[in-house]
Amino acid sequence: MTNDFHSIDLNCDLGEGGQYDDAIMPLISSANIACGGHAGDITSIRASVSCARHHATAIGSHPGHADPEHFGRRPHPISPDSAAELVLCQMSRIASVAGDDLHHVKLHGALYHQVGTNEALAISVSRALAAEWPHLFLYAAAGSLLISIAKSEGLRVIPEAFTDRRYHESGELVSRTEANAIIEATDEAAAQAYEIAHHNATKTISGKQIPIYAETLCVHGDGPVSFEIIQAIRSLLTFEGIRIAQPIHH
Repeated sequence: MTNDFHSIDLNCDLGEGGQYDDAIMPLISSANIACGGHAGDITSIRASVSCARHHATAIGSHPGHADPEHFGRRPHPISPDSAAELVLCQMSRIASVAGDDLHHVKLHGALYHQVGTNEALAISVSRALAAEWPHLFLYAAAGSLLISIAKSEGLRVIPEAFTDRRYHESGELVSRTEANAIIEATDEAAAQAYEIAHHNATKTISGKQIPIYAETLCVHGDGPVSFEIIQAIRSLLTFEGIRIAQPIHH
């Protein structure tokens, strides 16, 4: 089965101190802006929100563990209540700048994976978001536990897949601690984006093809070739007649 809407969102994690943010912003449809946890501060938030507004790019909150030393990618033990508080605190920080333009929330790094796979964390964060930010989209890993839990809490969930990371046959991402976890070849990343967008499938690190349904594709903004990957994805998807567009509220 192929996607019948012939459009897909392209998102990127920005406001993290990367040198290509200004060049990337007009090429994507959604920006996940670091809000002071793993990276970013009020100055970078203001700059990123301003740039996103200028290019009509959807503004998203990107909360992560308050661990800039490890860029929020090291798992930390966290209670359900603390996870919800961590997310809401960082979201209020970006909301003070973005206001009603805030469009979505996507968790970052280790927090993304912990909340995506732990039932208690997923319930706590989903309920907190449903209570405080019910109108926002939640970007969550395709096939994750968080998707079903967040939907049951009434949130509008956008399933996400990654263009610059490799997958296991289980549908889980290959850990960054493993070899070949990250895709840096622009043509390979673009091909993976097209396979997901058009065929709802992707090739795993073992070479097997698995099904994966996503409505948004992510490129990490801190990679050495992030800008080139995004250019390649836009070029290929446009050539194949797939429109890049942010999710809209109906």
